[in-house]
Amino acid sequence: MNQHVPLRIGHSACPHDCPSTCALDVEVLDGKRIGRVRGAKDNDYTAGVICAKVARYAERIHNPNRLTQPLRRKGEKGGGEWAPIGWEEALDEIAEAFIKAEARLGAETVWPYYYAGTMGLVQRDGINRLRHEKRYSGFYGTICVNMAWTGYIAGAGRIAGADPREMVKADCVVLWGTNAVATQVNAMTHAIRARKERGAKIVAIDIYQNETMKQADLALCLKPGTDGALACALMHILFRDGHADRAYLARYTDAPAELEAHLRAKTPEWAAAITGLSVAEIEAFAKLIGTTKRTFFRIGYGFSRQRNGAVAMHAVLSIPAVLGSWQYEGGGAFHSNSGIFKLDASVIEGEDLIDRSVRQLDQSRTADVLTNDSDALKGGPPVTAMIIQNTNPVSICPDQTKVKAGFAREDLFVAVHEQIMTDTAKMADIVLPATMFLEHDDIYKGGGHQYIIFGGKQVEPPEGCRTNHQVITGLATRLGLTHPGFFMSERELIDDLLRRSNRGTLEELEEKRWLDCQTPFERAHFLDGFGHPDGKYHFRVDWTKVRTENYGTVGPFAAMPDLPDHWEAIEAADARHPFRLATSPSRSFLNSSFNETPGSIAKEGRPEVMIHPDDAAALGIANGGLLAMGNERGTVRLHARFFDGLKRGVVISEGIWANSAFEDGNGINTLTGADPVAPFGGAAVHDTKVWLRPIAS
Repeated sequence: MNQHVPLRIGHSACPHDCPSTCALDVEVLDGKRIGRVRGAKDNDYTAGVICAKVARYAERIHNPNRLTQPLRRKGEKGGGEWAPIGWEEALDEIAEAFIKAEARLGAETVWPYYYAGTMGLVQRDGINRLRHEKRYSGFYGTICVNMAWTGYIAGAGRIAGADPREMVKADCVVLWGTNAVATQVNAMTHAIRARKERGAKIVAIDIYQNETMKQADLALCLKPGTDGALACALMHILFRDGHADRAYLARYTDAPAELEAHLRAKTPEWAAAITGLSVAEIEAFAKLIGTTKRTFFRIGYGFSRQRNGAVAMHAVLSIPAVLGSWQYEGGGAFHSNSGIFKLDASVIEGEDLIDRSVRQLDQSRTADVLTNDSDALKGGPPVTAMIIQNTNPVSICPDQTKVKAGFAREDLFVAVHEQIMTDTAKMADIVLPATMFLEHDDIYKGGGHQYIIFGGKQVEPPEGCRTNHQVITGLATRLGLTHPGFFMSERELIDDLLRRSNRGTLEELEEKRWLDCQTPFERAHFLDGFGHPDGKYHFRVDWTKVRTENYGTVGPFAAMPDLPDHWEAIEAADARHPFRLATSPSRSFLNSSFNETPGSIAKEGRPEVMIHPDDAAALGIANGGLLAMGNERGTVRLHARFFDGLKRGVVISEGIWANSAFEDGNGINTLTGADPVAPFGGAAVHDTKVWLRPIAS
């Protein structure tokens, strides 16, 4: 680094959709550019460690391909022809389009659309204030958490768990359904520390030998969608071999005798036939956790993105209840701390204006919504106008053929507020240039830990970029809206949030950098009772009553098992589609973020599908060869990569590449299904049956 360039260290938080929400130290060069980004060493969860893609964030924020000028479409949708326009003109046109659409079909024809491109509470959620005052269609955000949280709440009653920093005090750390090395590096850091300091064993359960599996002492590679079967066999053995904590079960759980009787048929042999694991592997895992009281289950999202995901999550979460490991520091389970913060974002989101009669449209069913499926539209008008922030549905949403057809409708007006020209921005009528997280103020809460972190503006954005908040307030002015939140700055909204939540002030948070919101041990470990009215962990589940508030049930409740089990609701392979595909996260991308940065592209190479060499040989597929992969939803063309670290009949395609990176322009979500998942919707993006065929060179 040039020693003559003035340097200061700024403080922020990673805004991306990752449980870690890392506390960051950022080199700010000459007040204009950033240098290296590092994890904050004095934050005891981040502990100085961040992922490589955020460490090199300078190449993203200073990307020469950033959008800096509002654009209006010329020619046909997706044609790539644009005319630059001014900001005021762009906002005028968007507001006018919304007003015209509402006059024709009513307010619900407008669908403000957003998701987790930033996890900041102001820049992400402020769009809801616009929605609520105008009574535009609601956004039911289901892609990420629905199945996982439903299954967790079914057992524990609330989204919380043991302090994740307790991993370092565990004697066994179980990483189930999370490739922590790629998606939450801090969890891996704490697990490895437990191994170094305590001799703890690390167990990883996943569907292929990824980087996390390679670092585990015991790595169990099972077939996709079979986690519930493994969980049940483990509990069978715990009861059989006297490792179930019967005193704990009697005090803290609802139906231990029923569970034990139910599990008698769930033998290791039964589970081996379903999971593809050996009986010896299942027995060894059960013995390890059965004889290790301080076992910490770090339960991820991956295995819940199946059509049986809620049932599988509930089954896995039931294991520490059978063990009684919740009683011990370094024991129990953790999935997300999202339920502990109790932040009052009512002004940010305009909650005083909510009208419960306004329809909620399911994000996972974007394909059906935009192709005018009456069920997806809840019997209401078609969507004819959208403003999109913080998400890239033309890349990430399932059933892409229909998604693209929906966005190609000439009667659909779309404004996209983005940082680069994404697949979604290419289909817009108006494109607005957006800031990145170091160019605006926001506040973050970490689902993977217990901190509220302030992320302050560190550098000026490129000329022409505006924040999400500025765009929403600009539209509100043109639409004649009067909610107080539209007349407050980002900093004023953050201060209001903190004061309403009894969390101090923004000035105090800036000084401290973060607030530790971890609940006391007894609360975090549910020793003062689980979140259900009876205070018990629930093995028996009435799925119709798991959540007190949802935006429509999809069932089929009658088919869902009421005790922990393997539910055969997955999209099973068949003679025509002999392979099961999972679209697992890559190490260098985060959903569709970072797939435009040179460093991440260089690391990932090109879109590929991992296939077992024996499967490839049977099909005449060459290593590195071009192939077609498809099902009734569509076809994609990508290259084969031989990999023997998965089960035969399973294929993996890592990362969400831009559609243009594929040989035929069809992204991987062309193949994934948008059918709603029981009980409350969601996207089963790791639960897809496909065929594969070589393409002659």
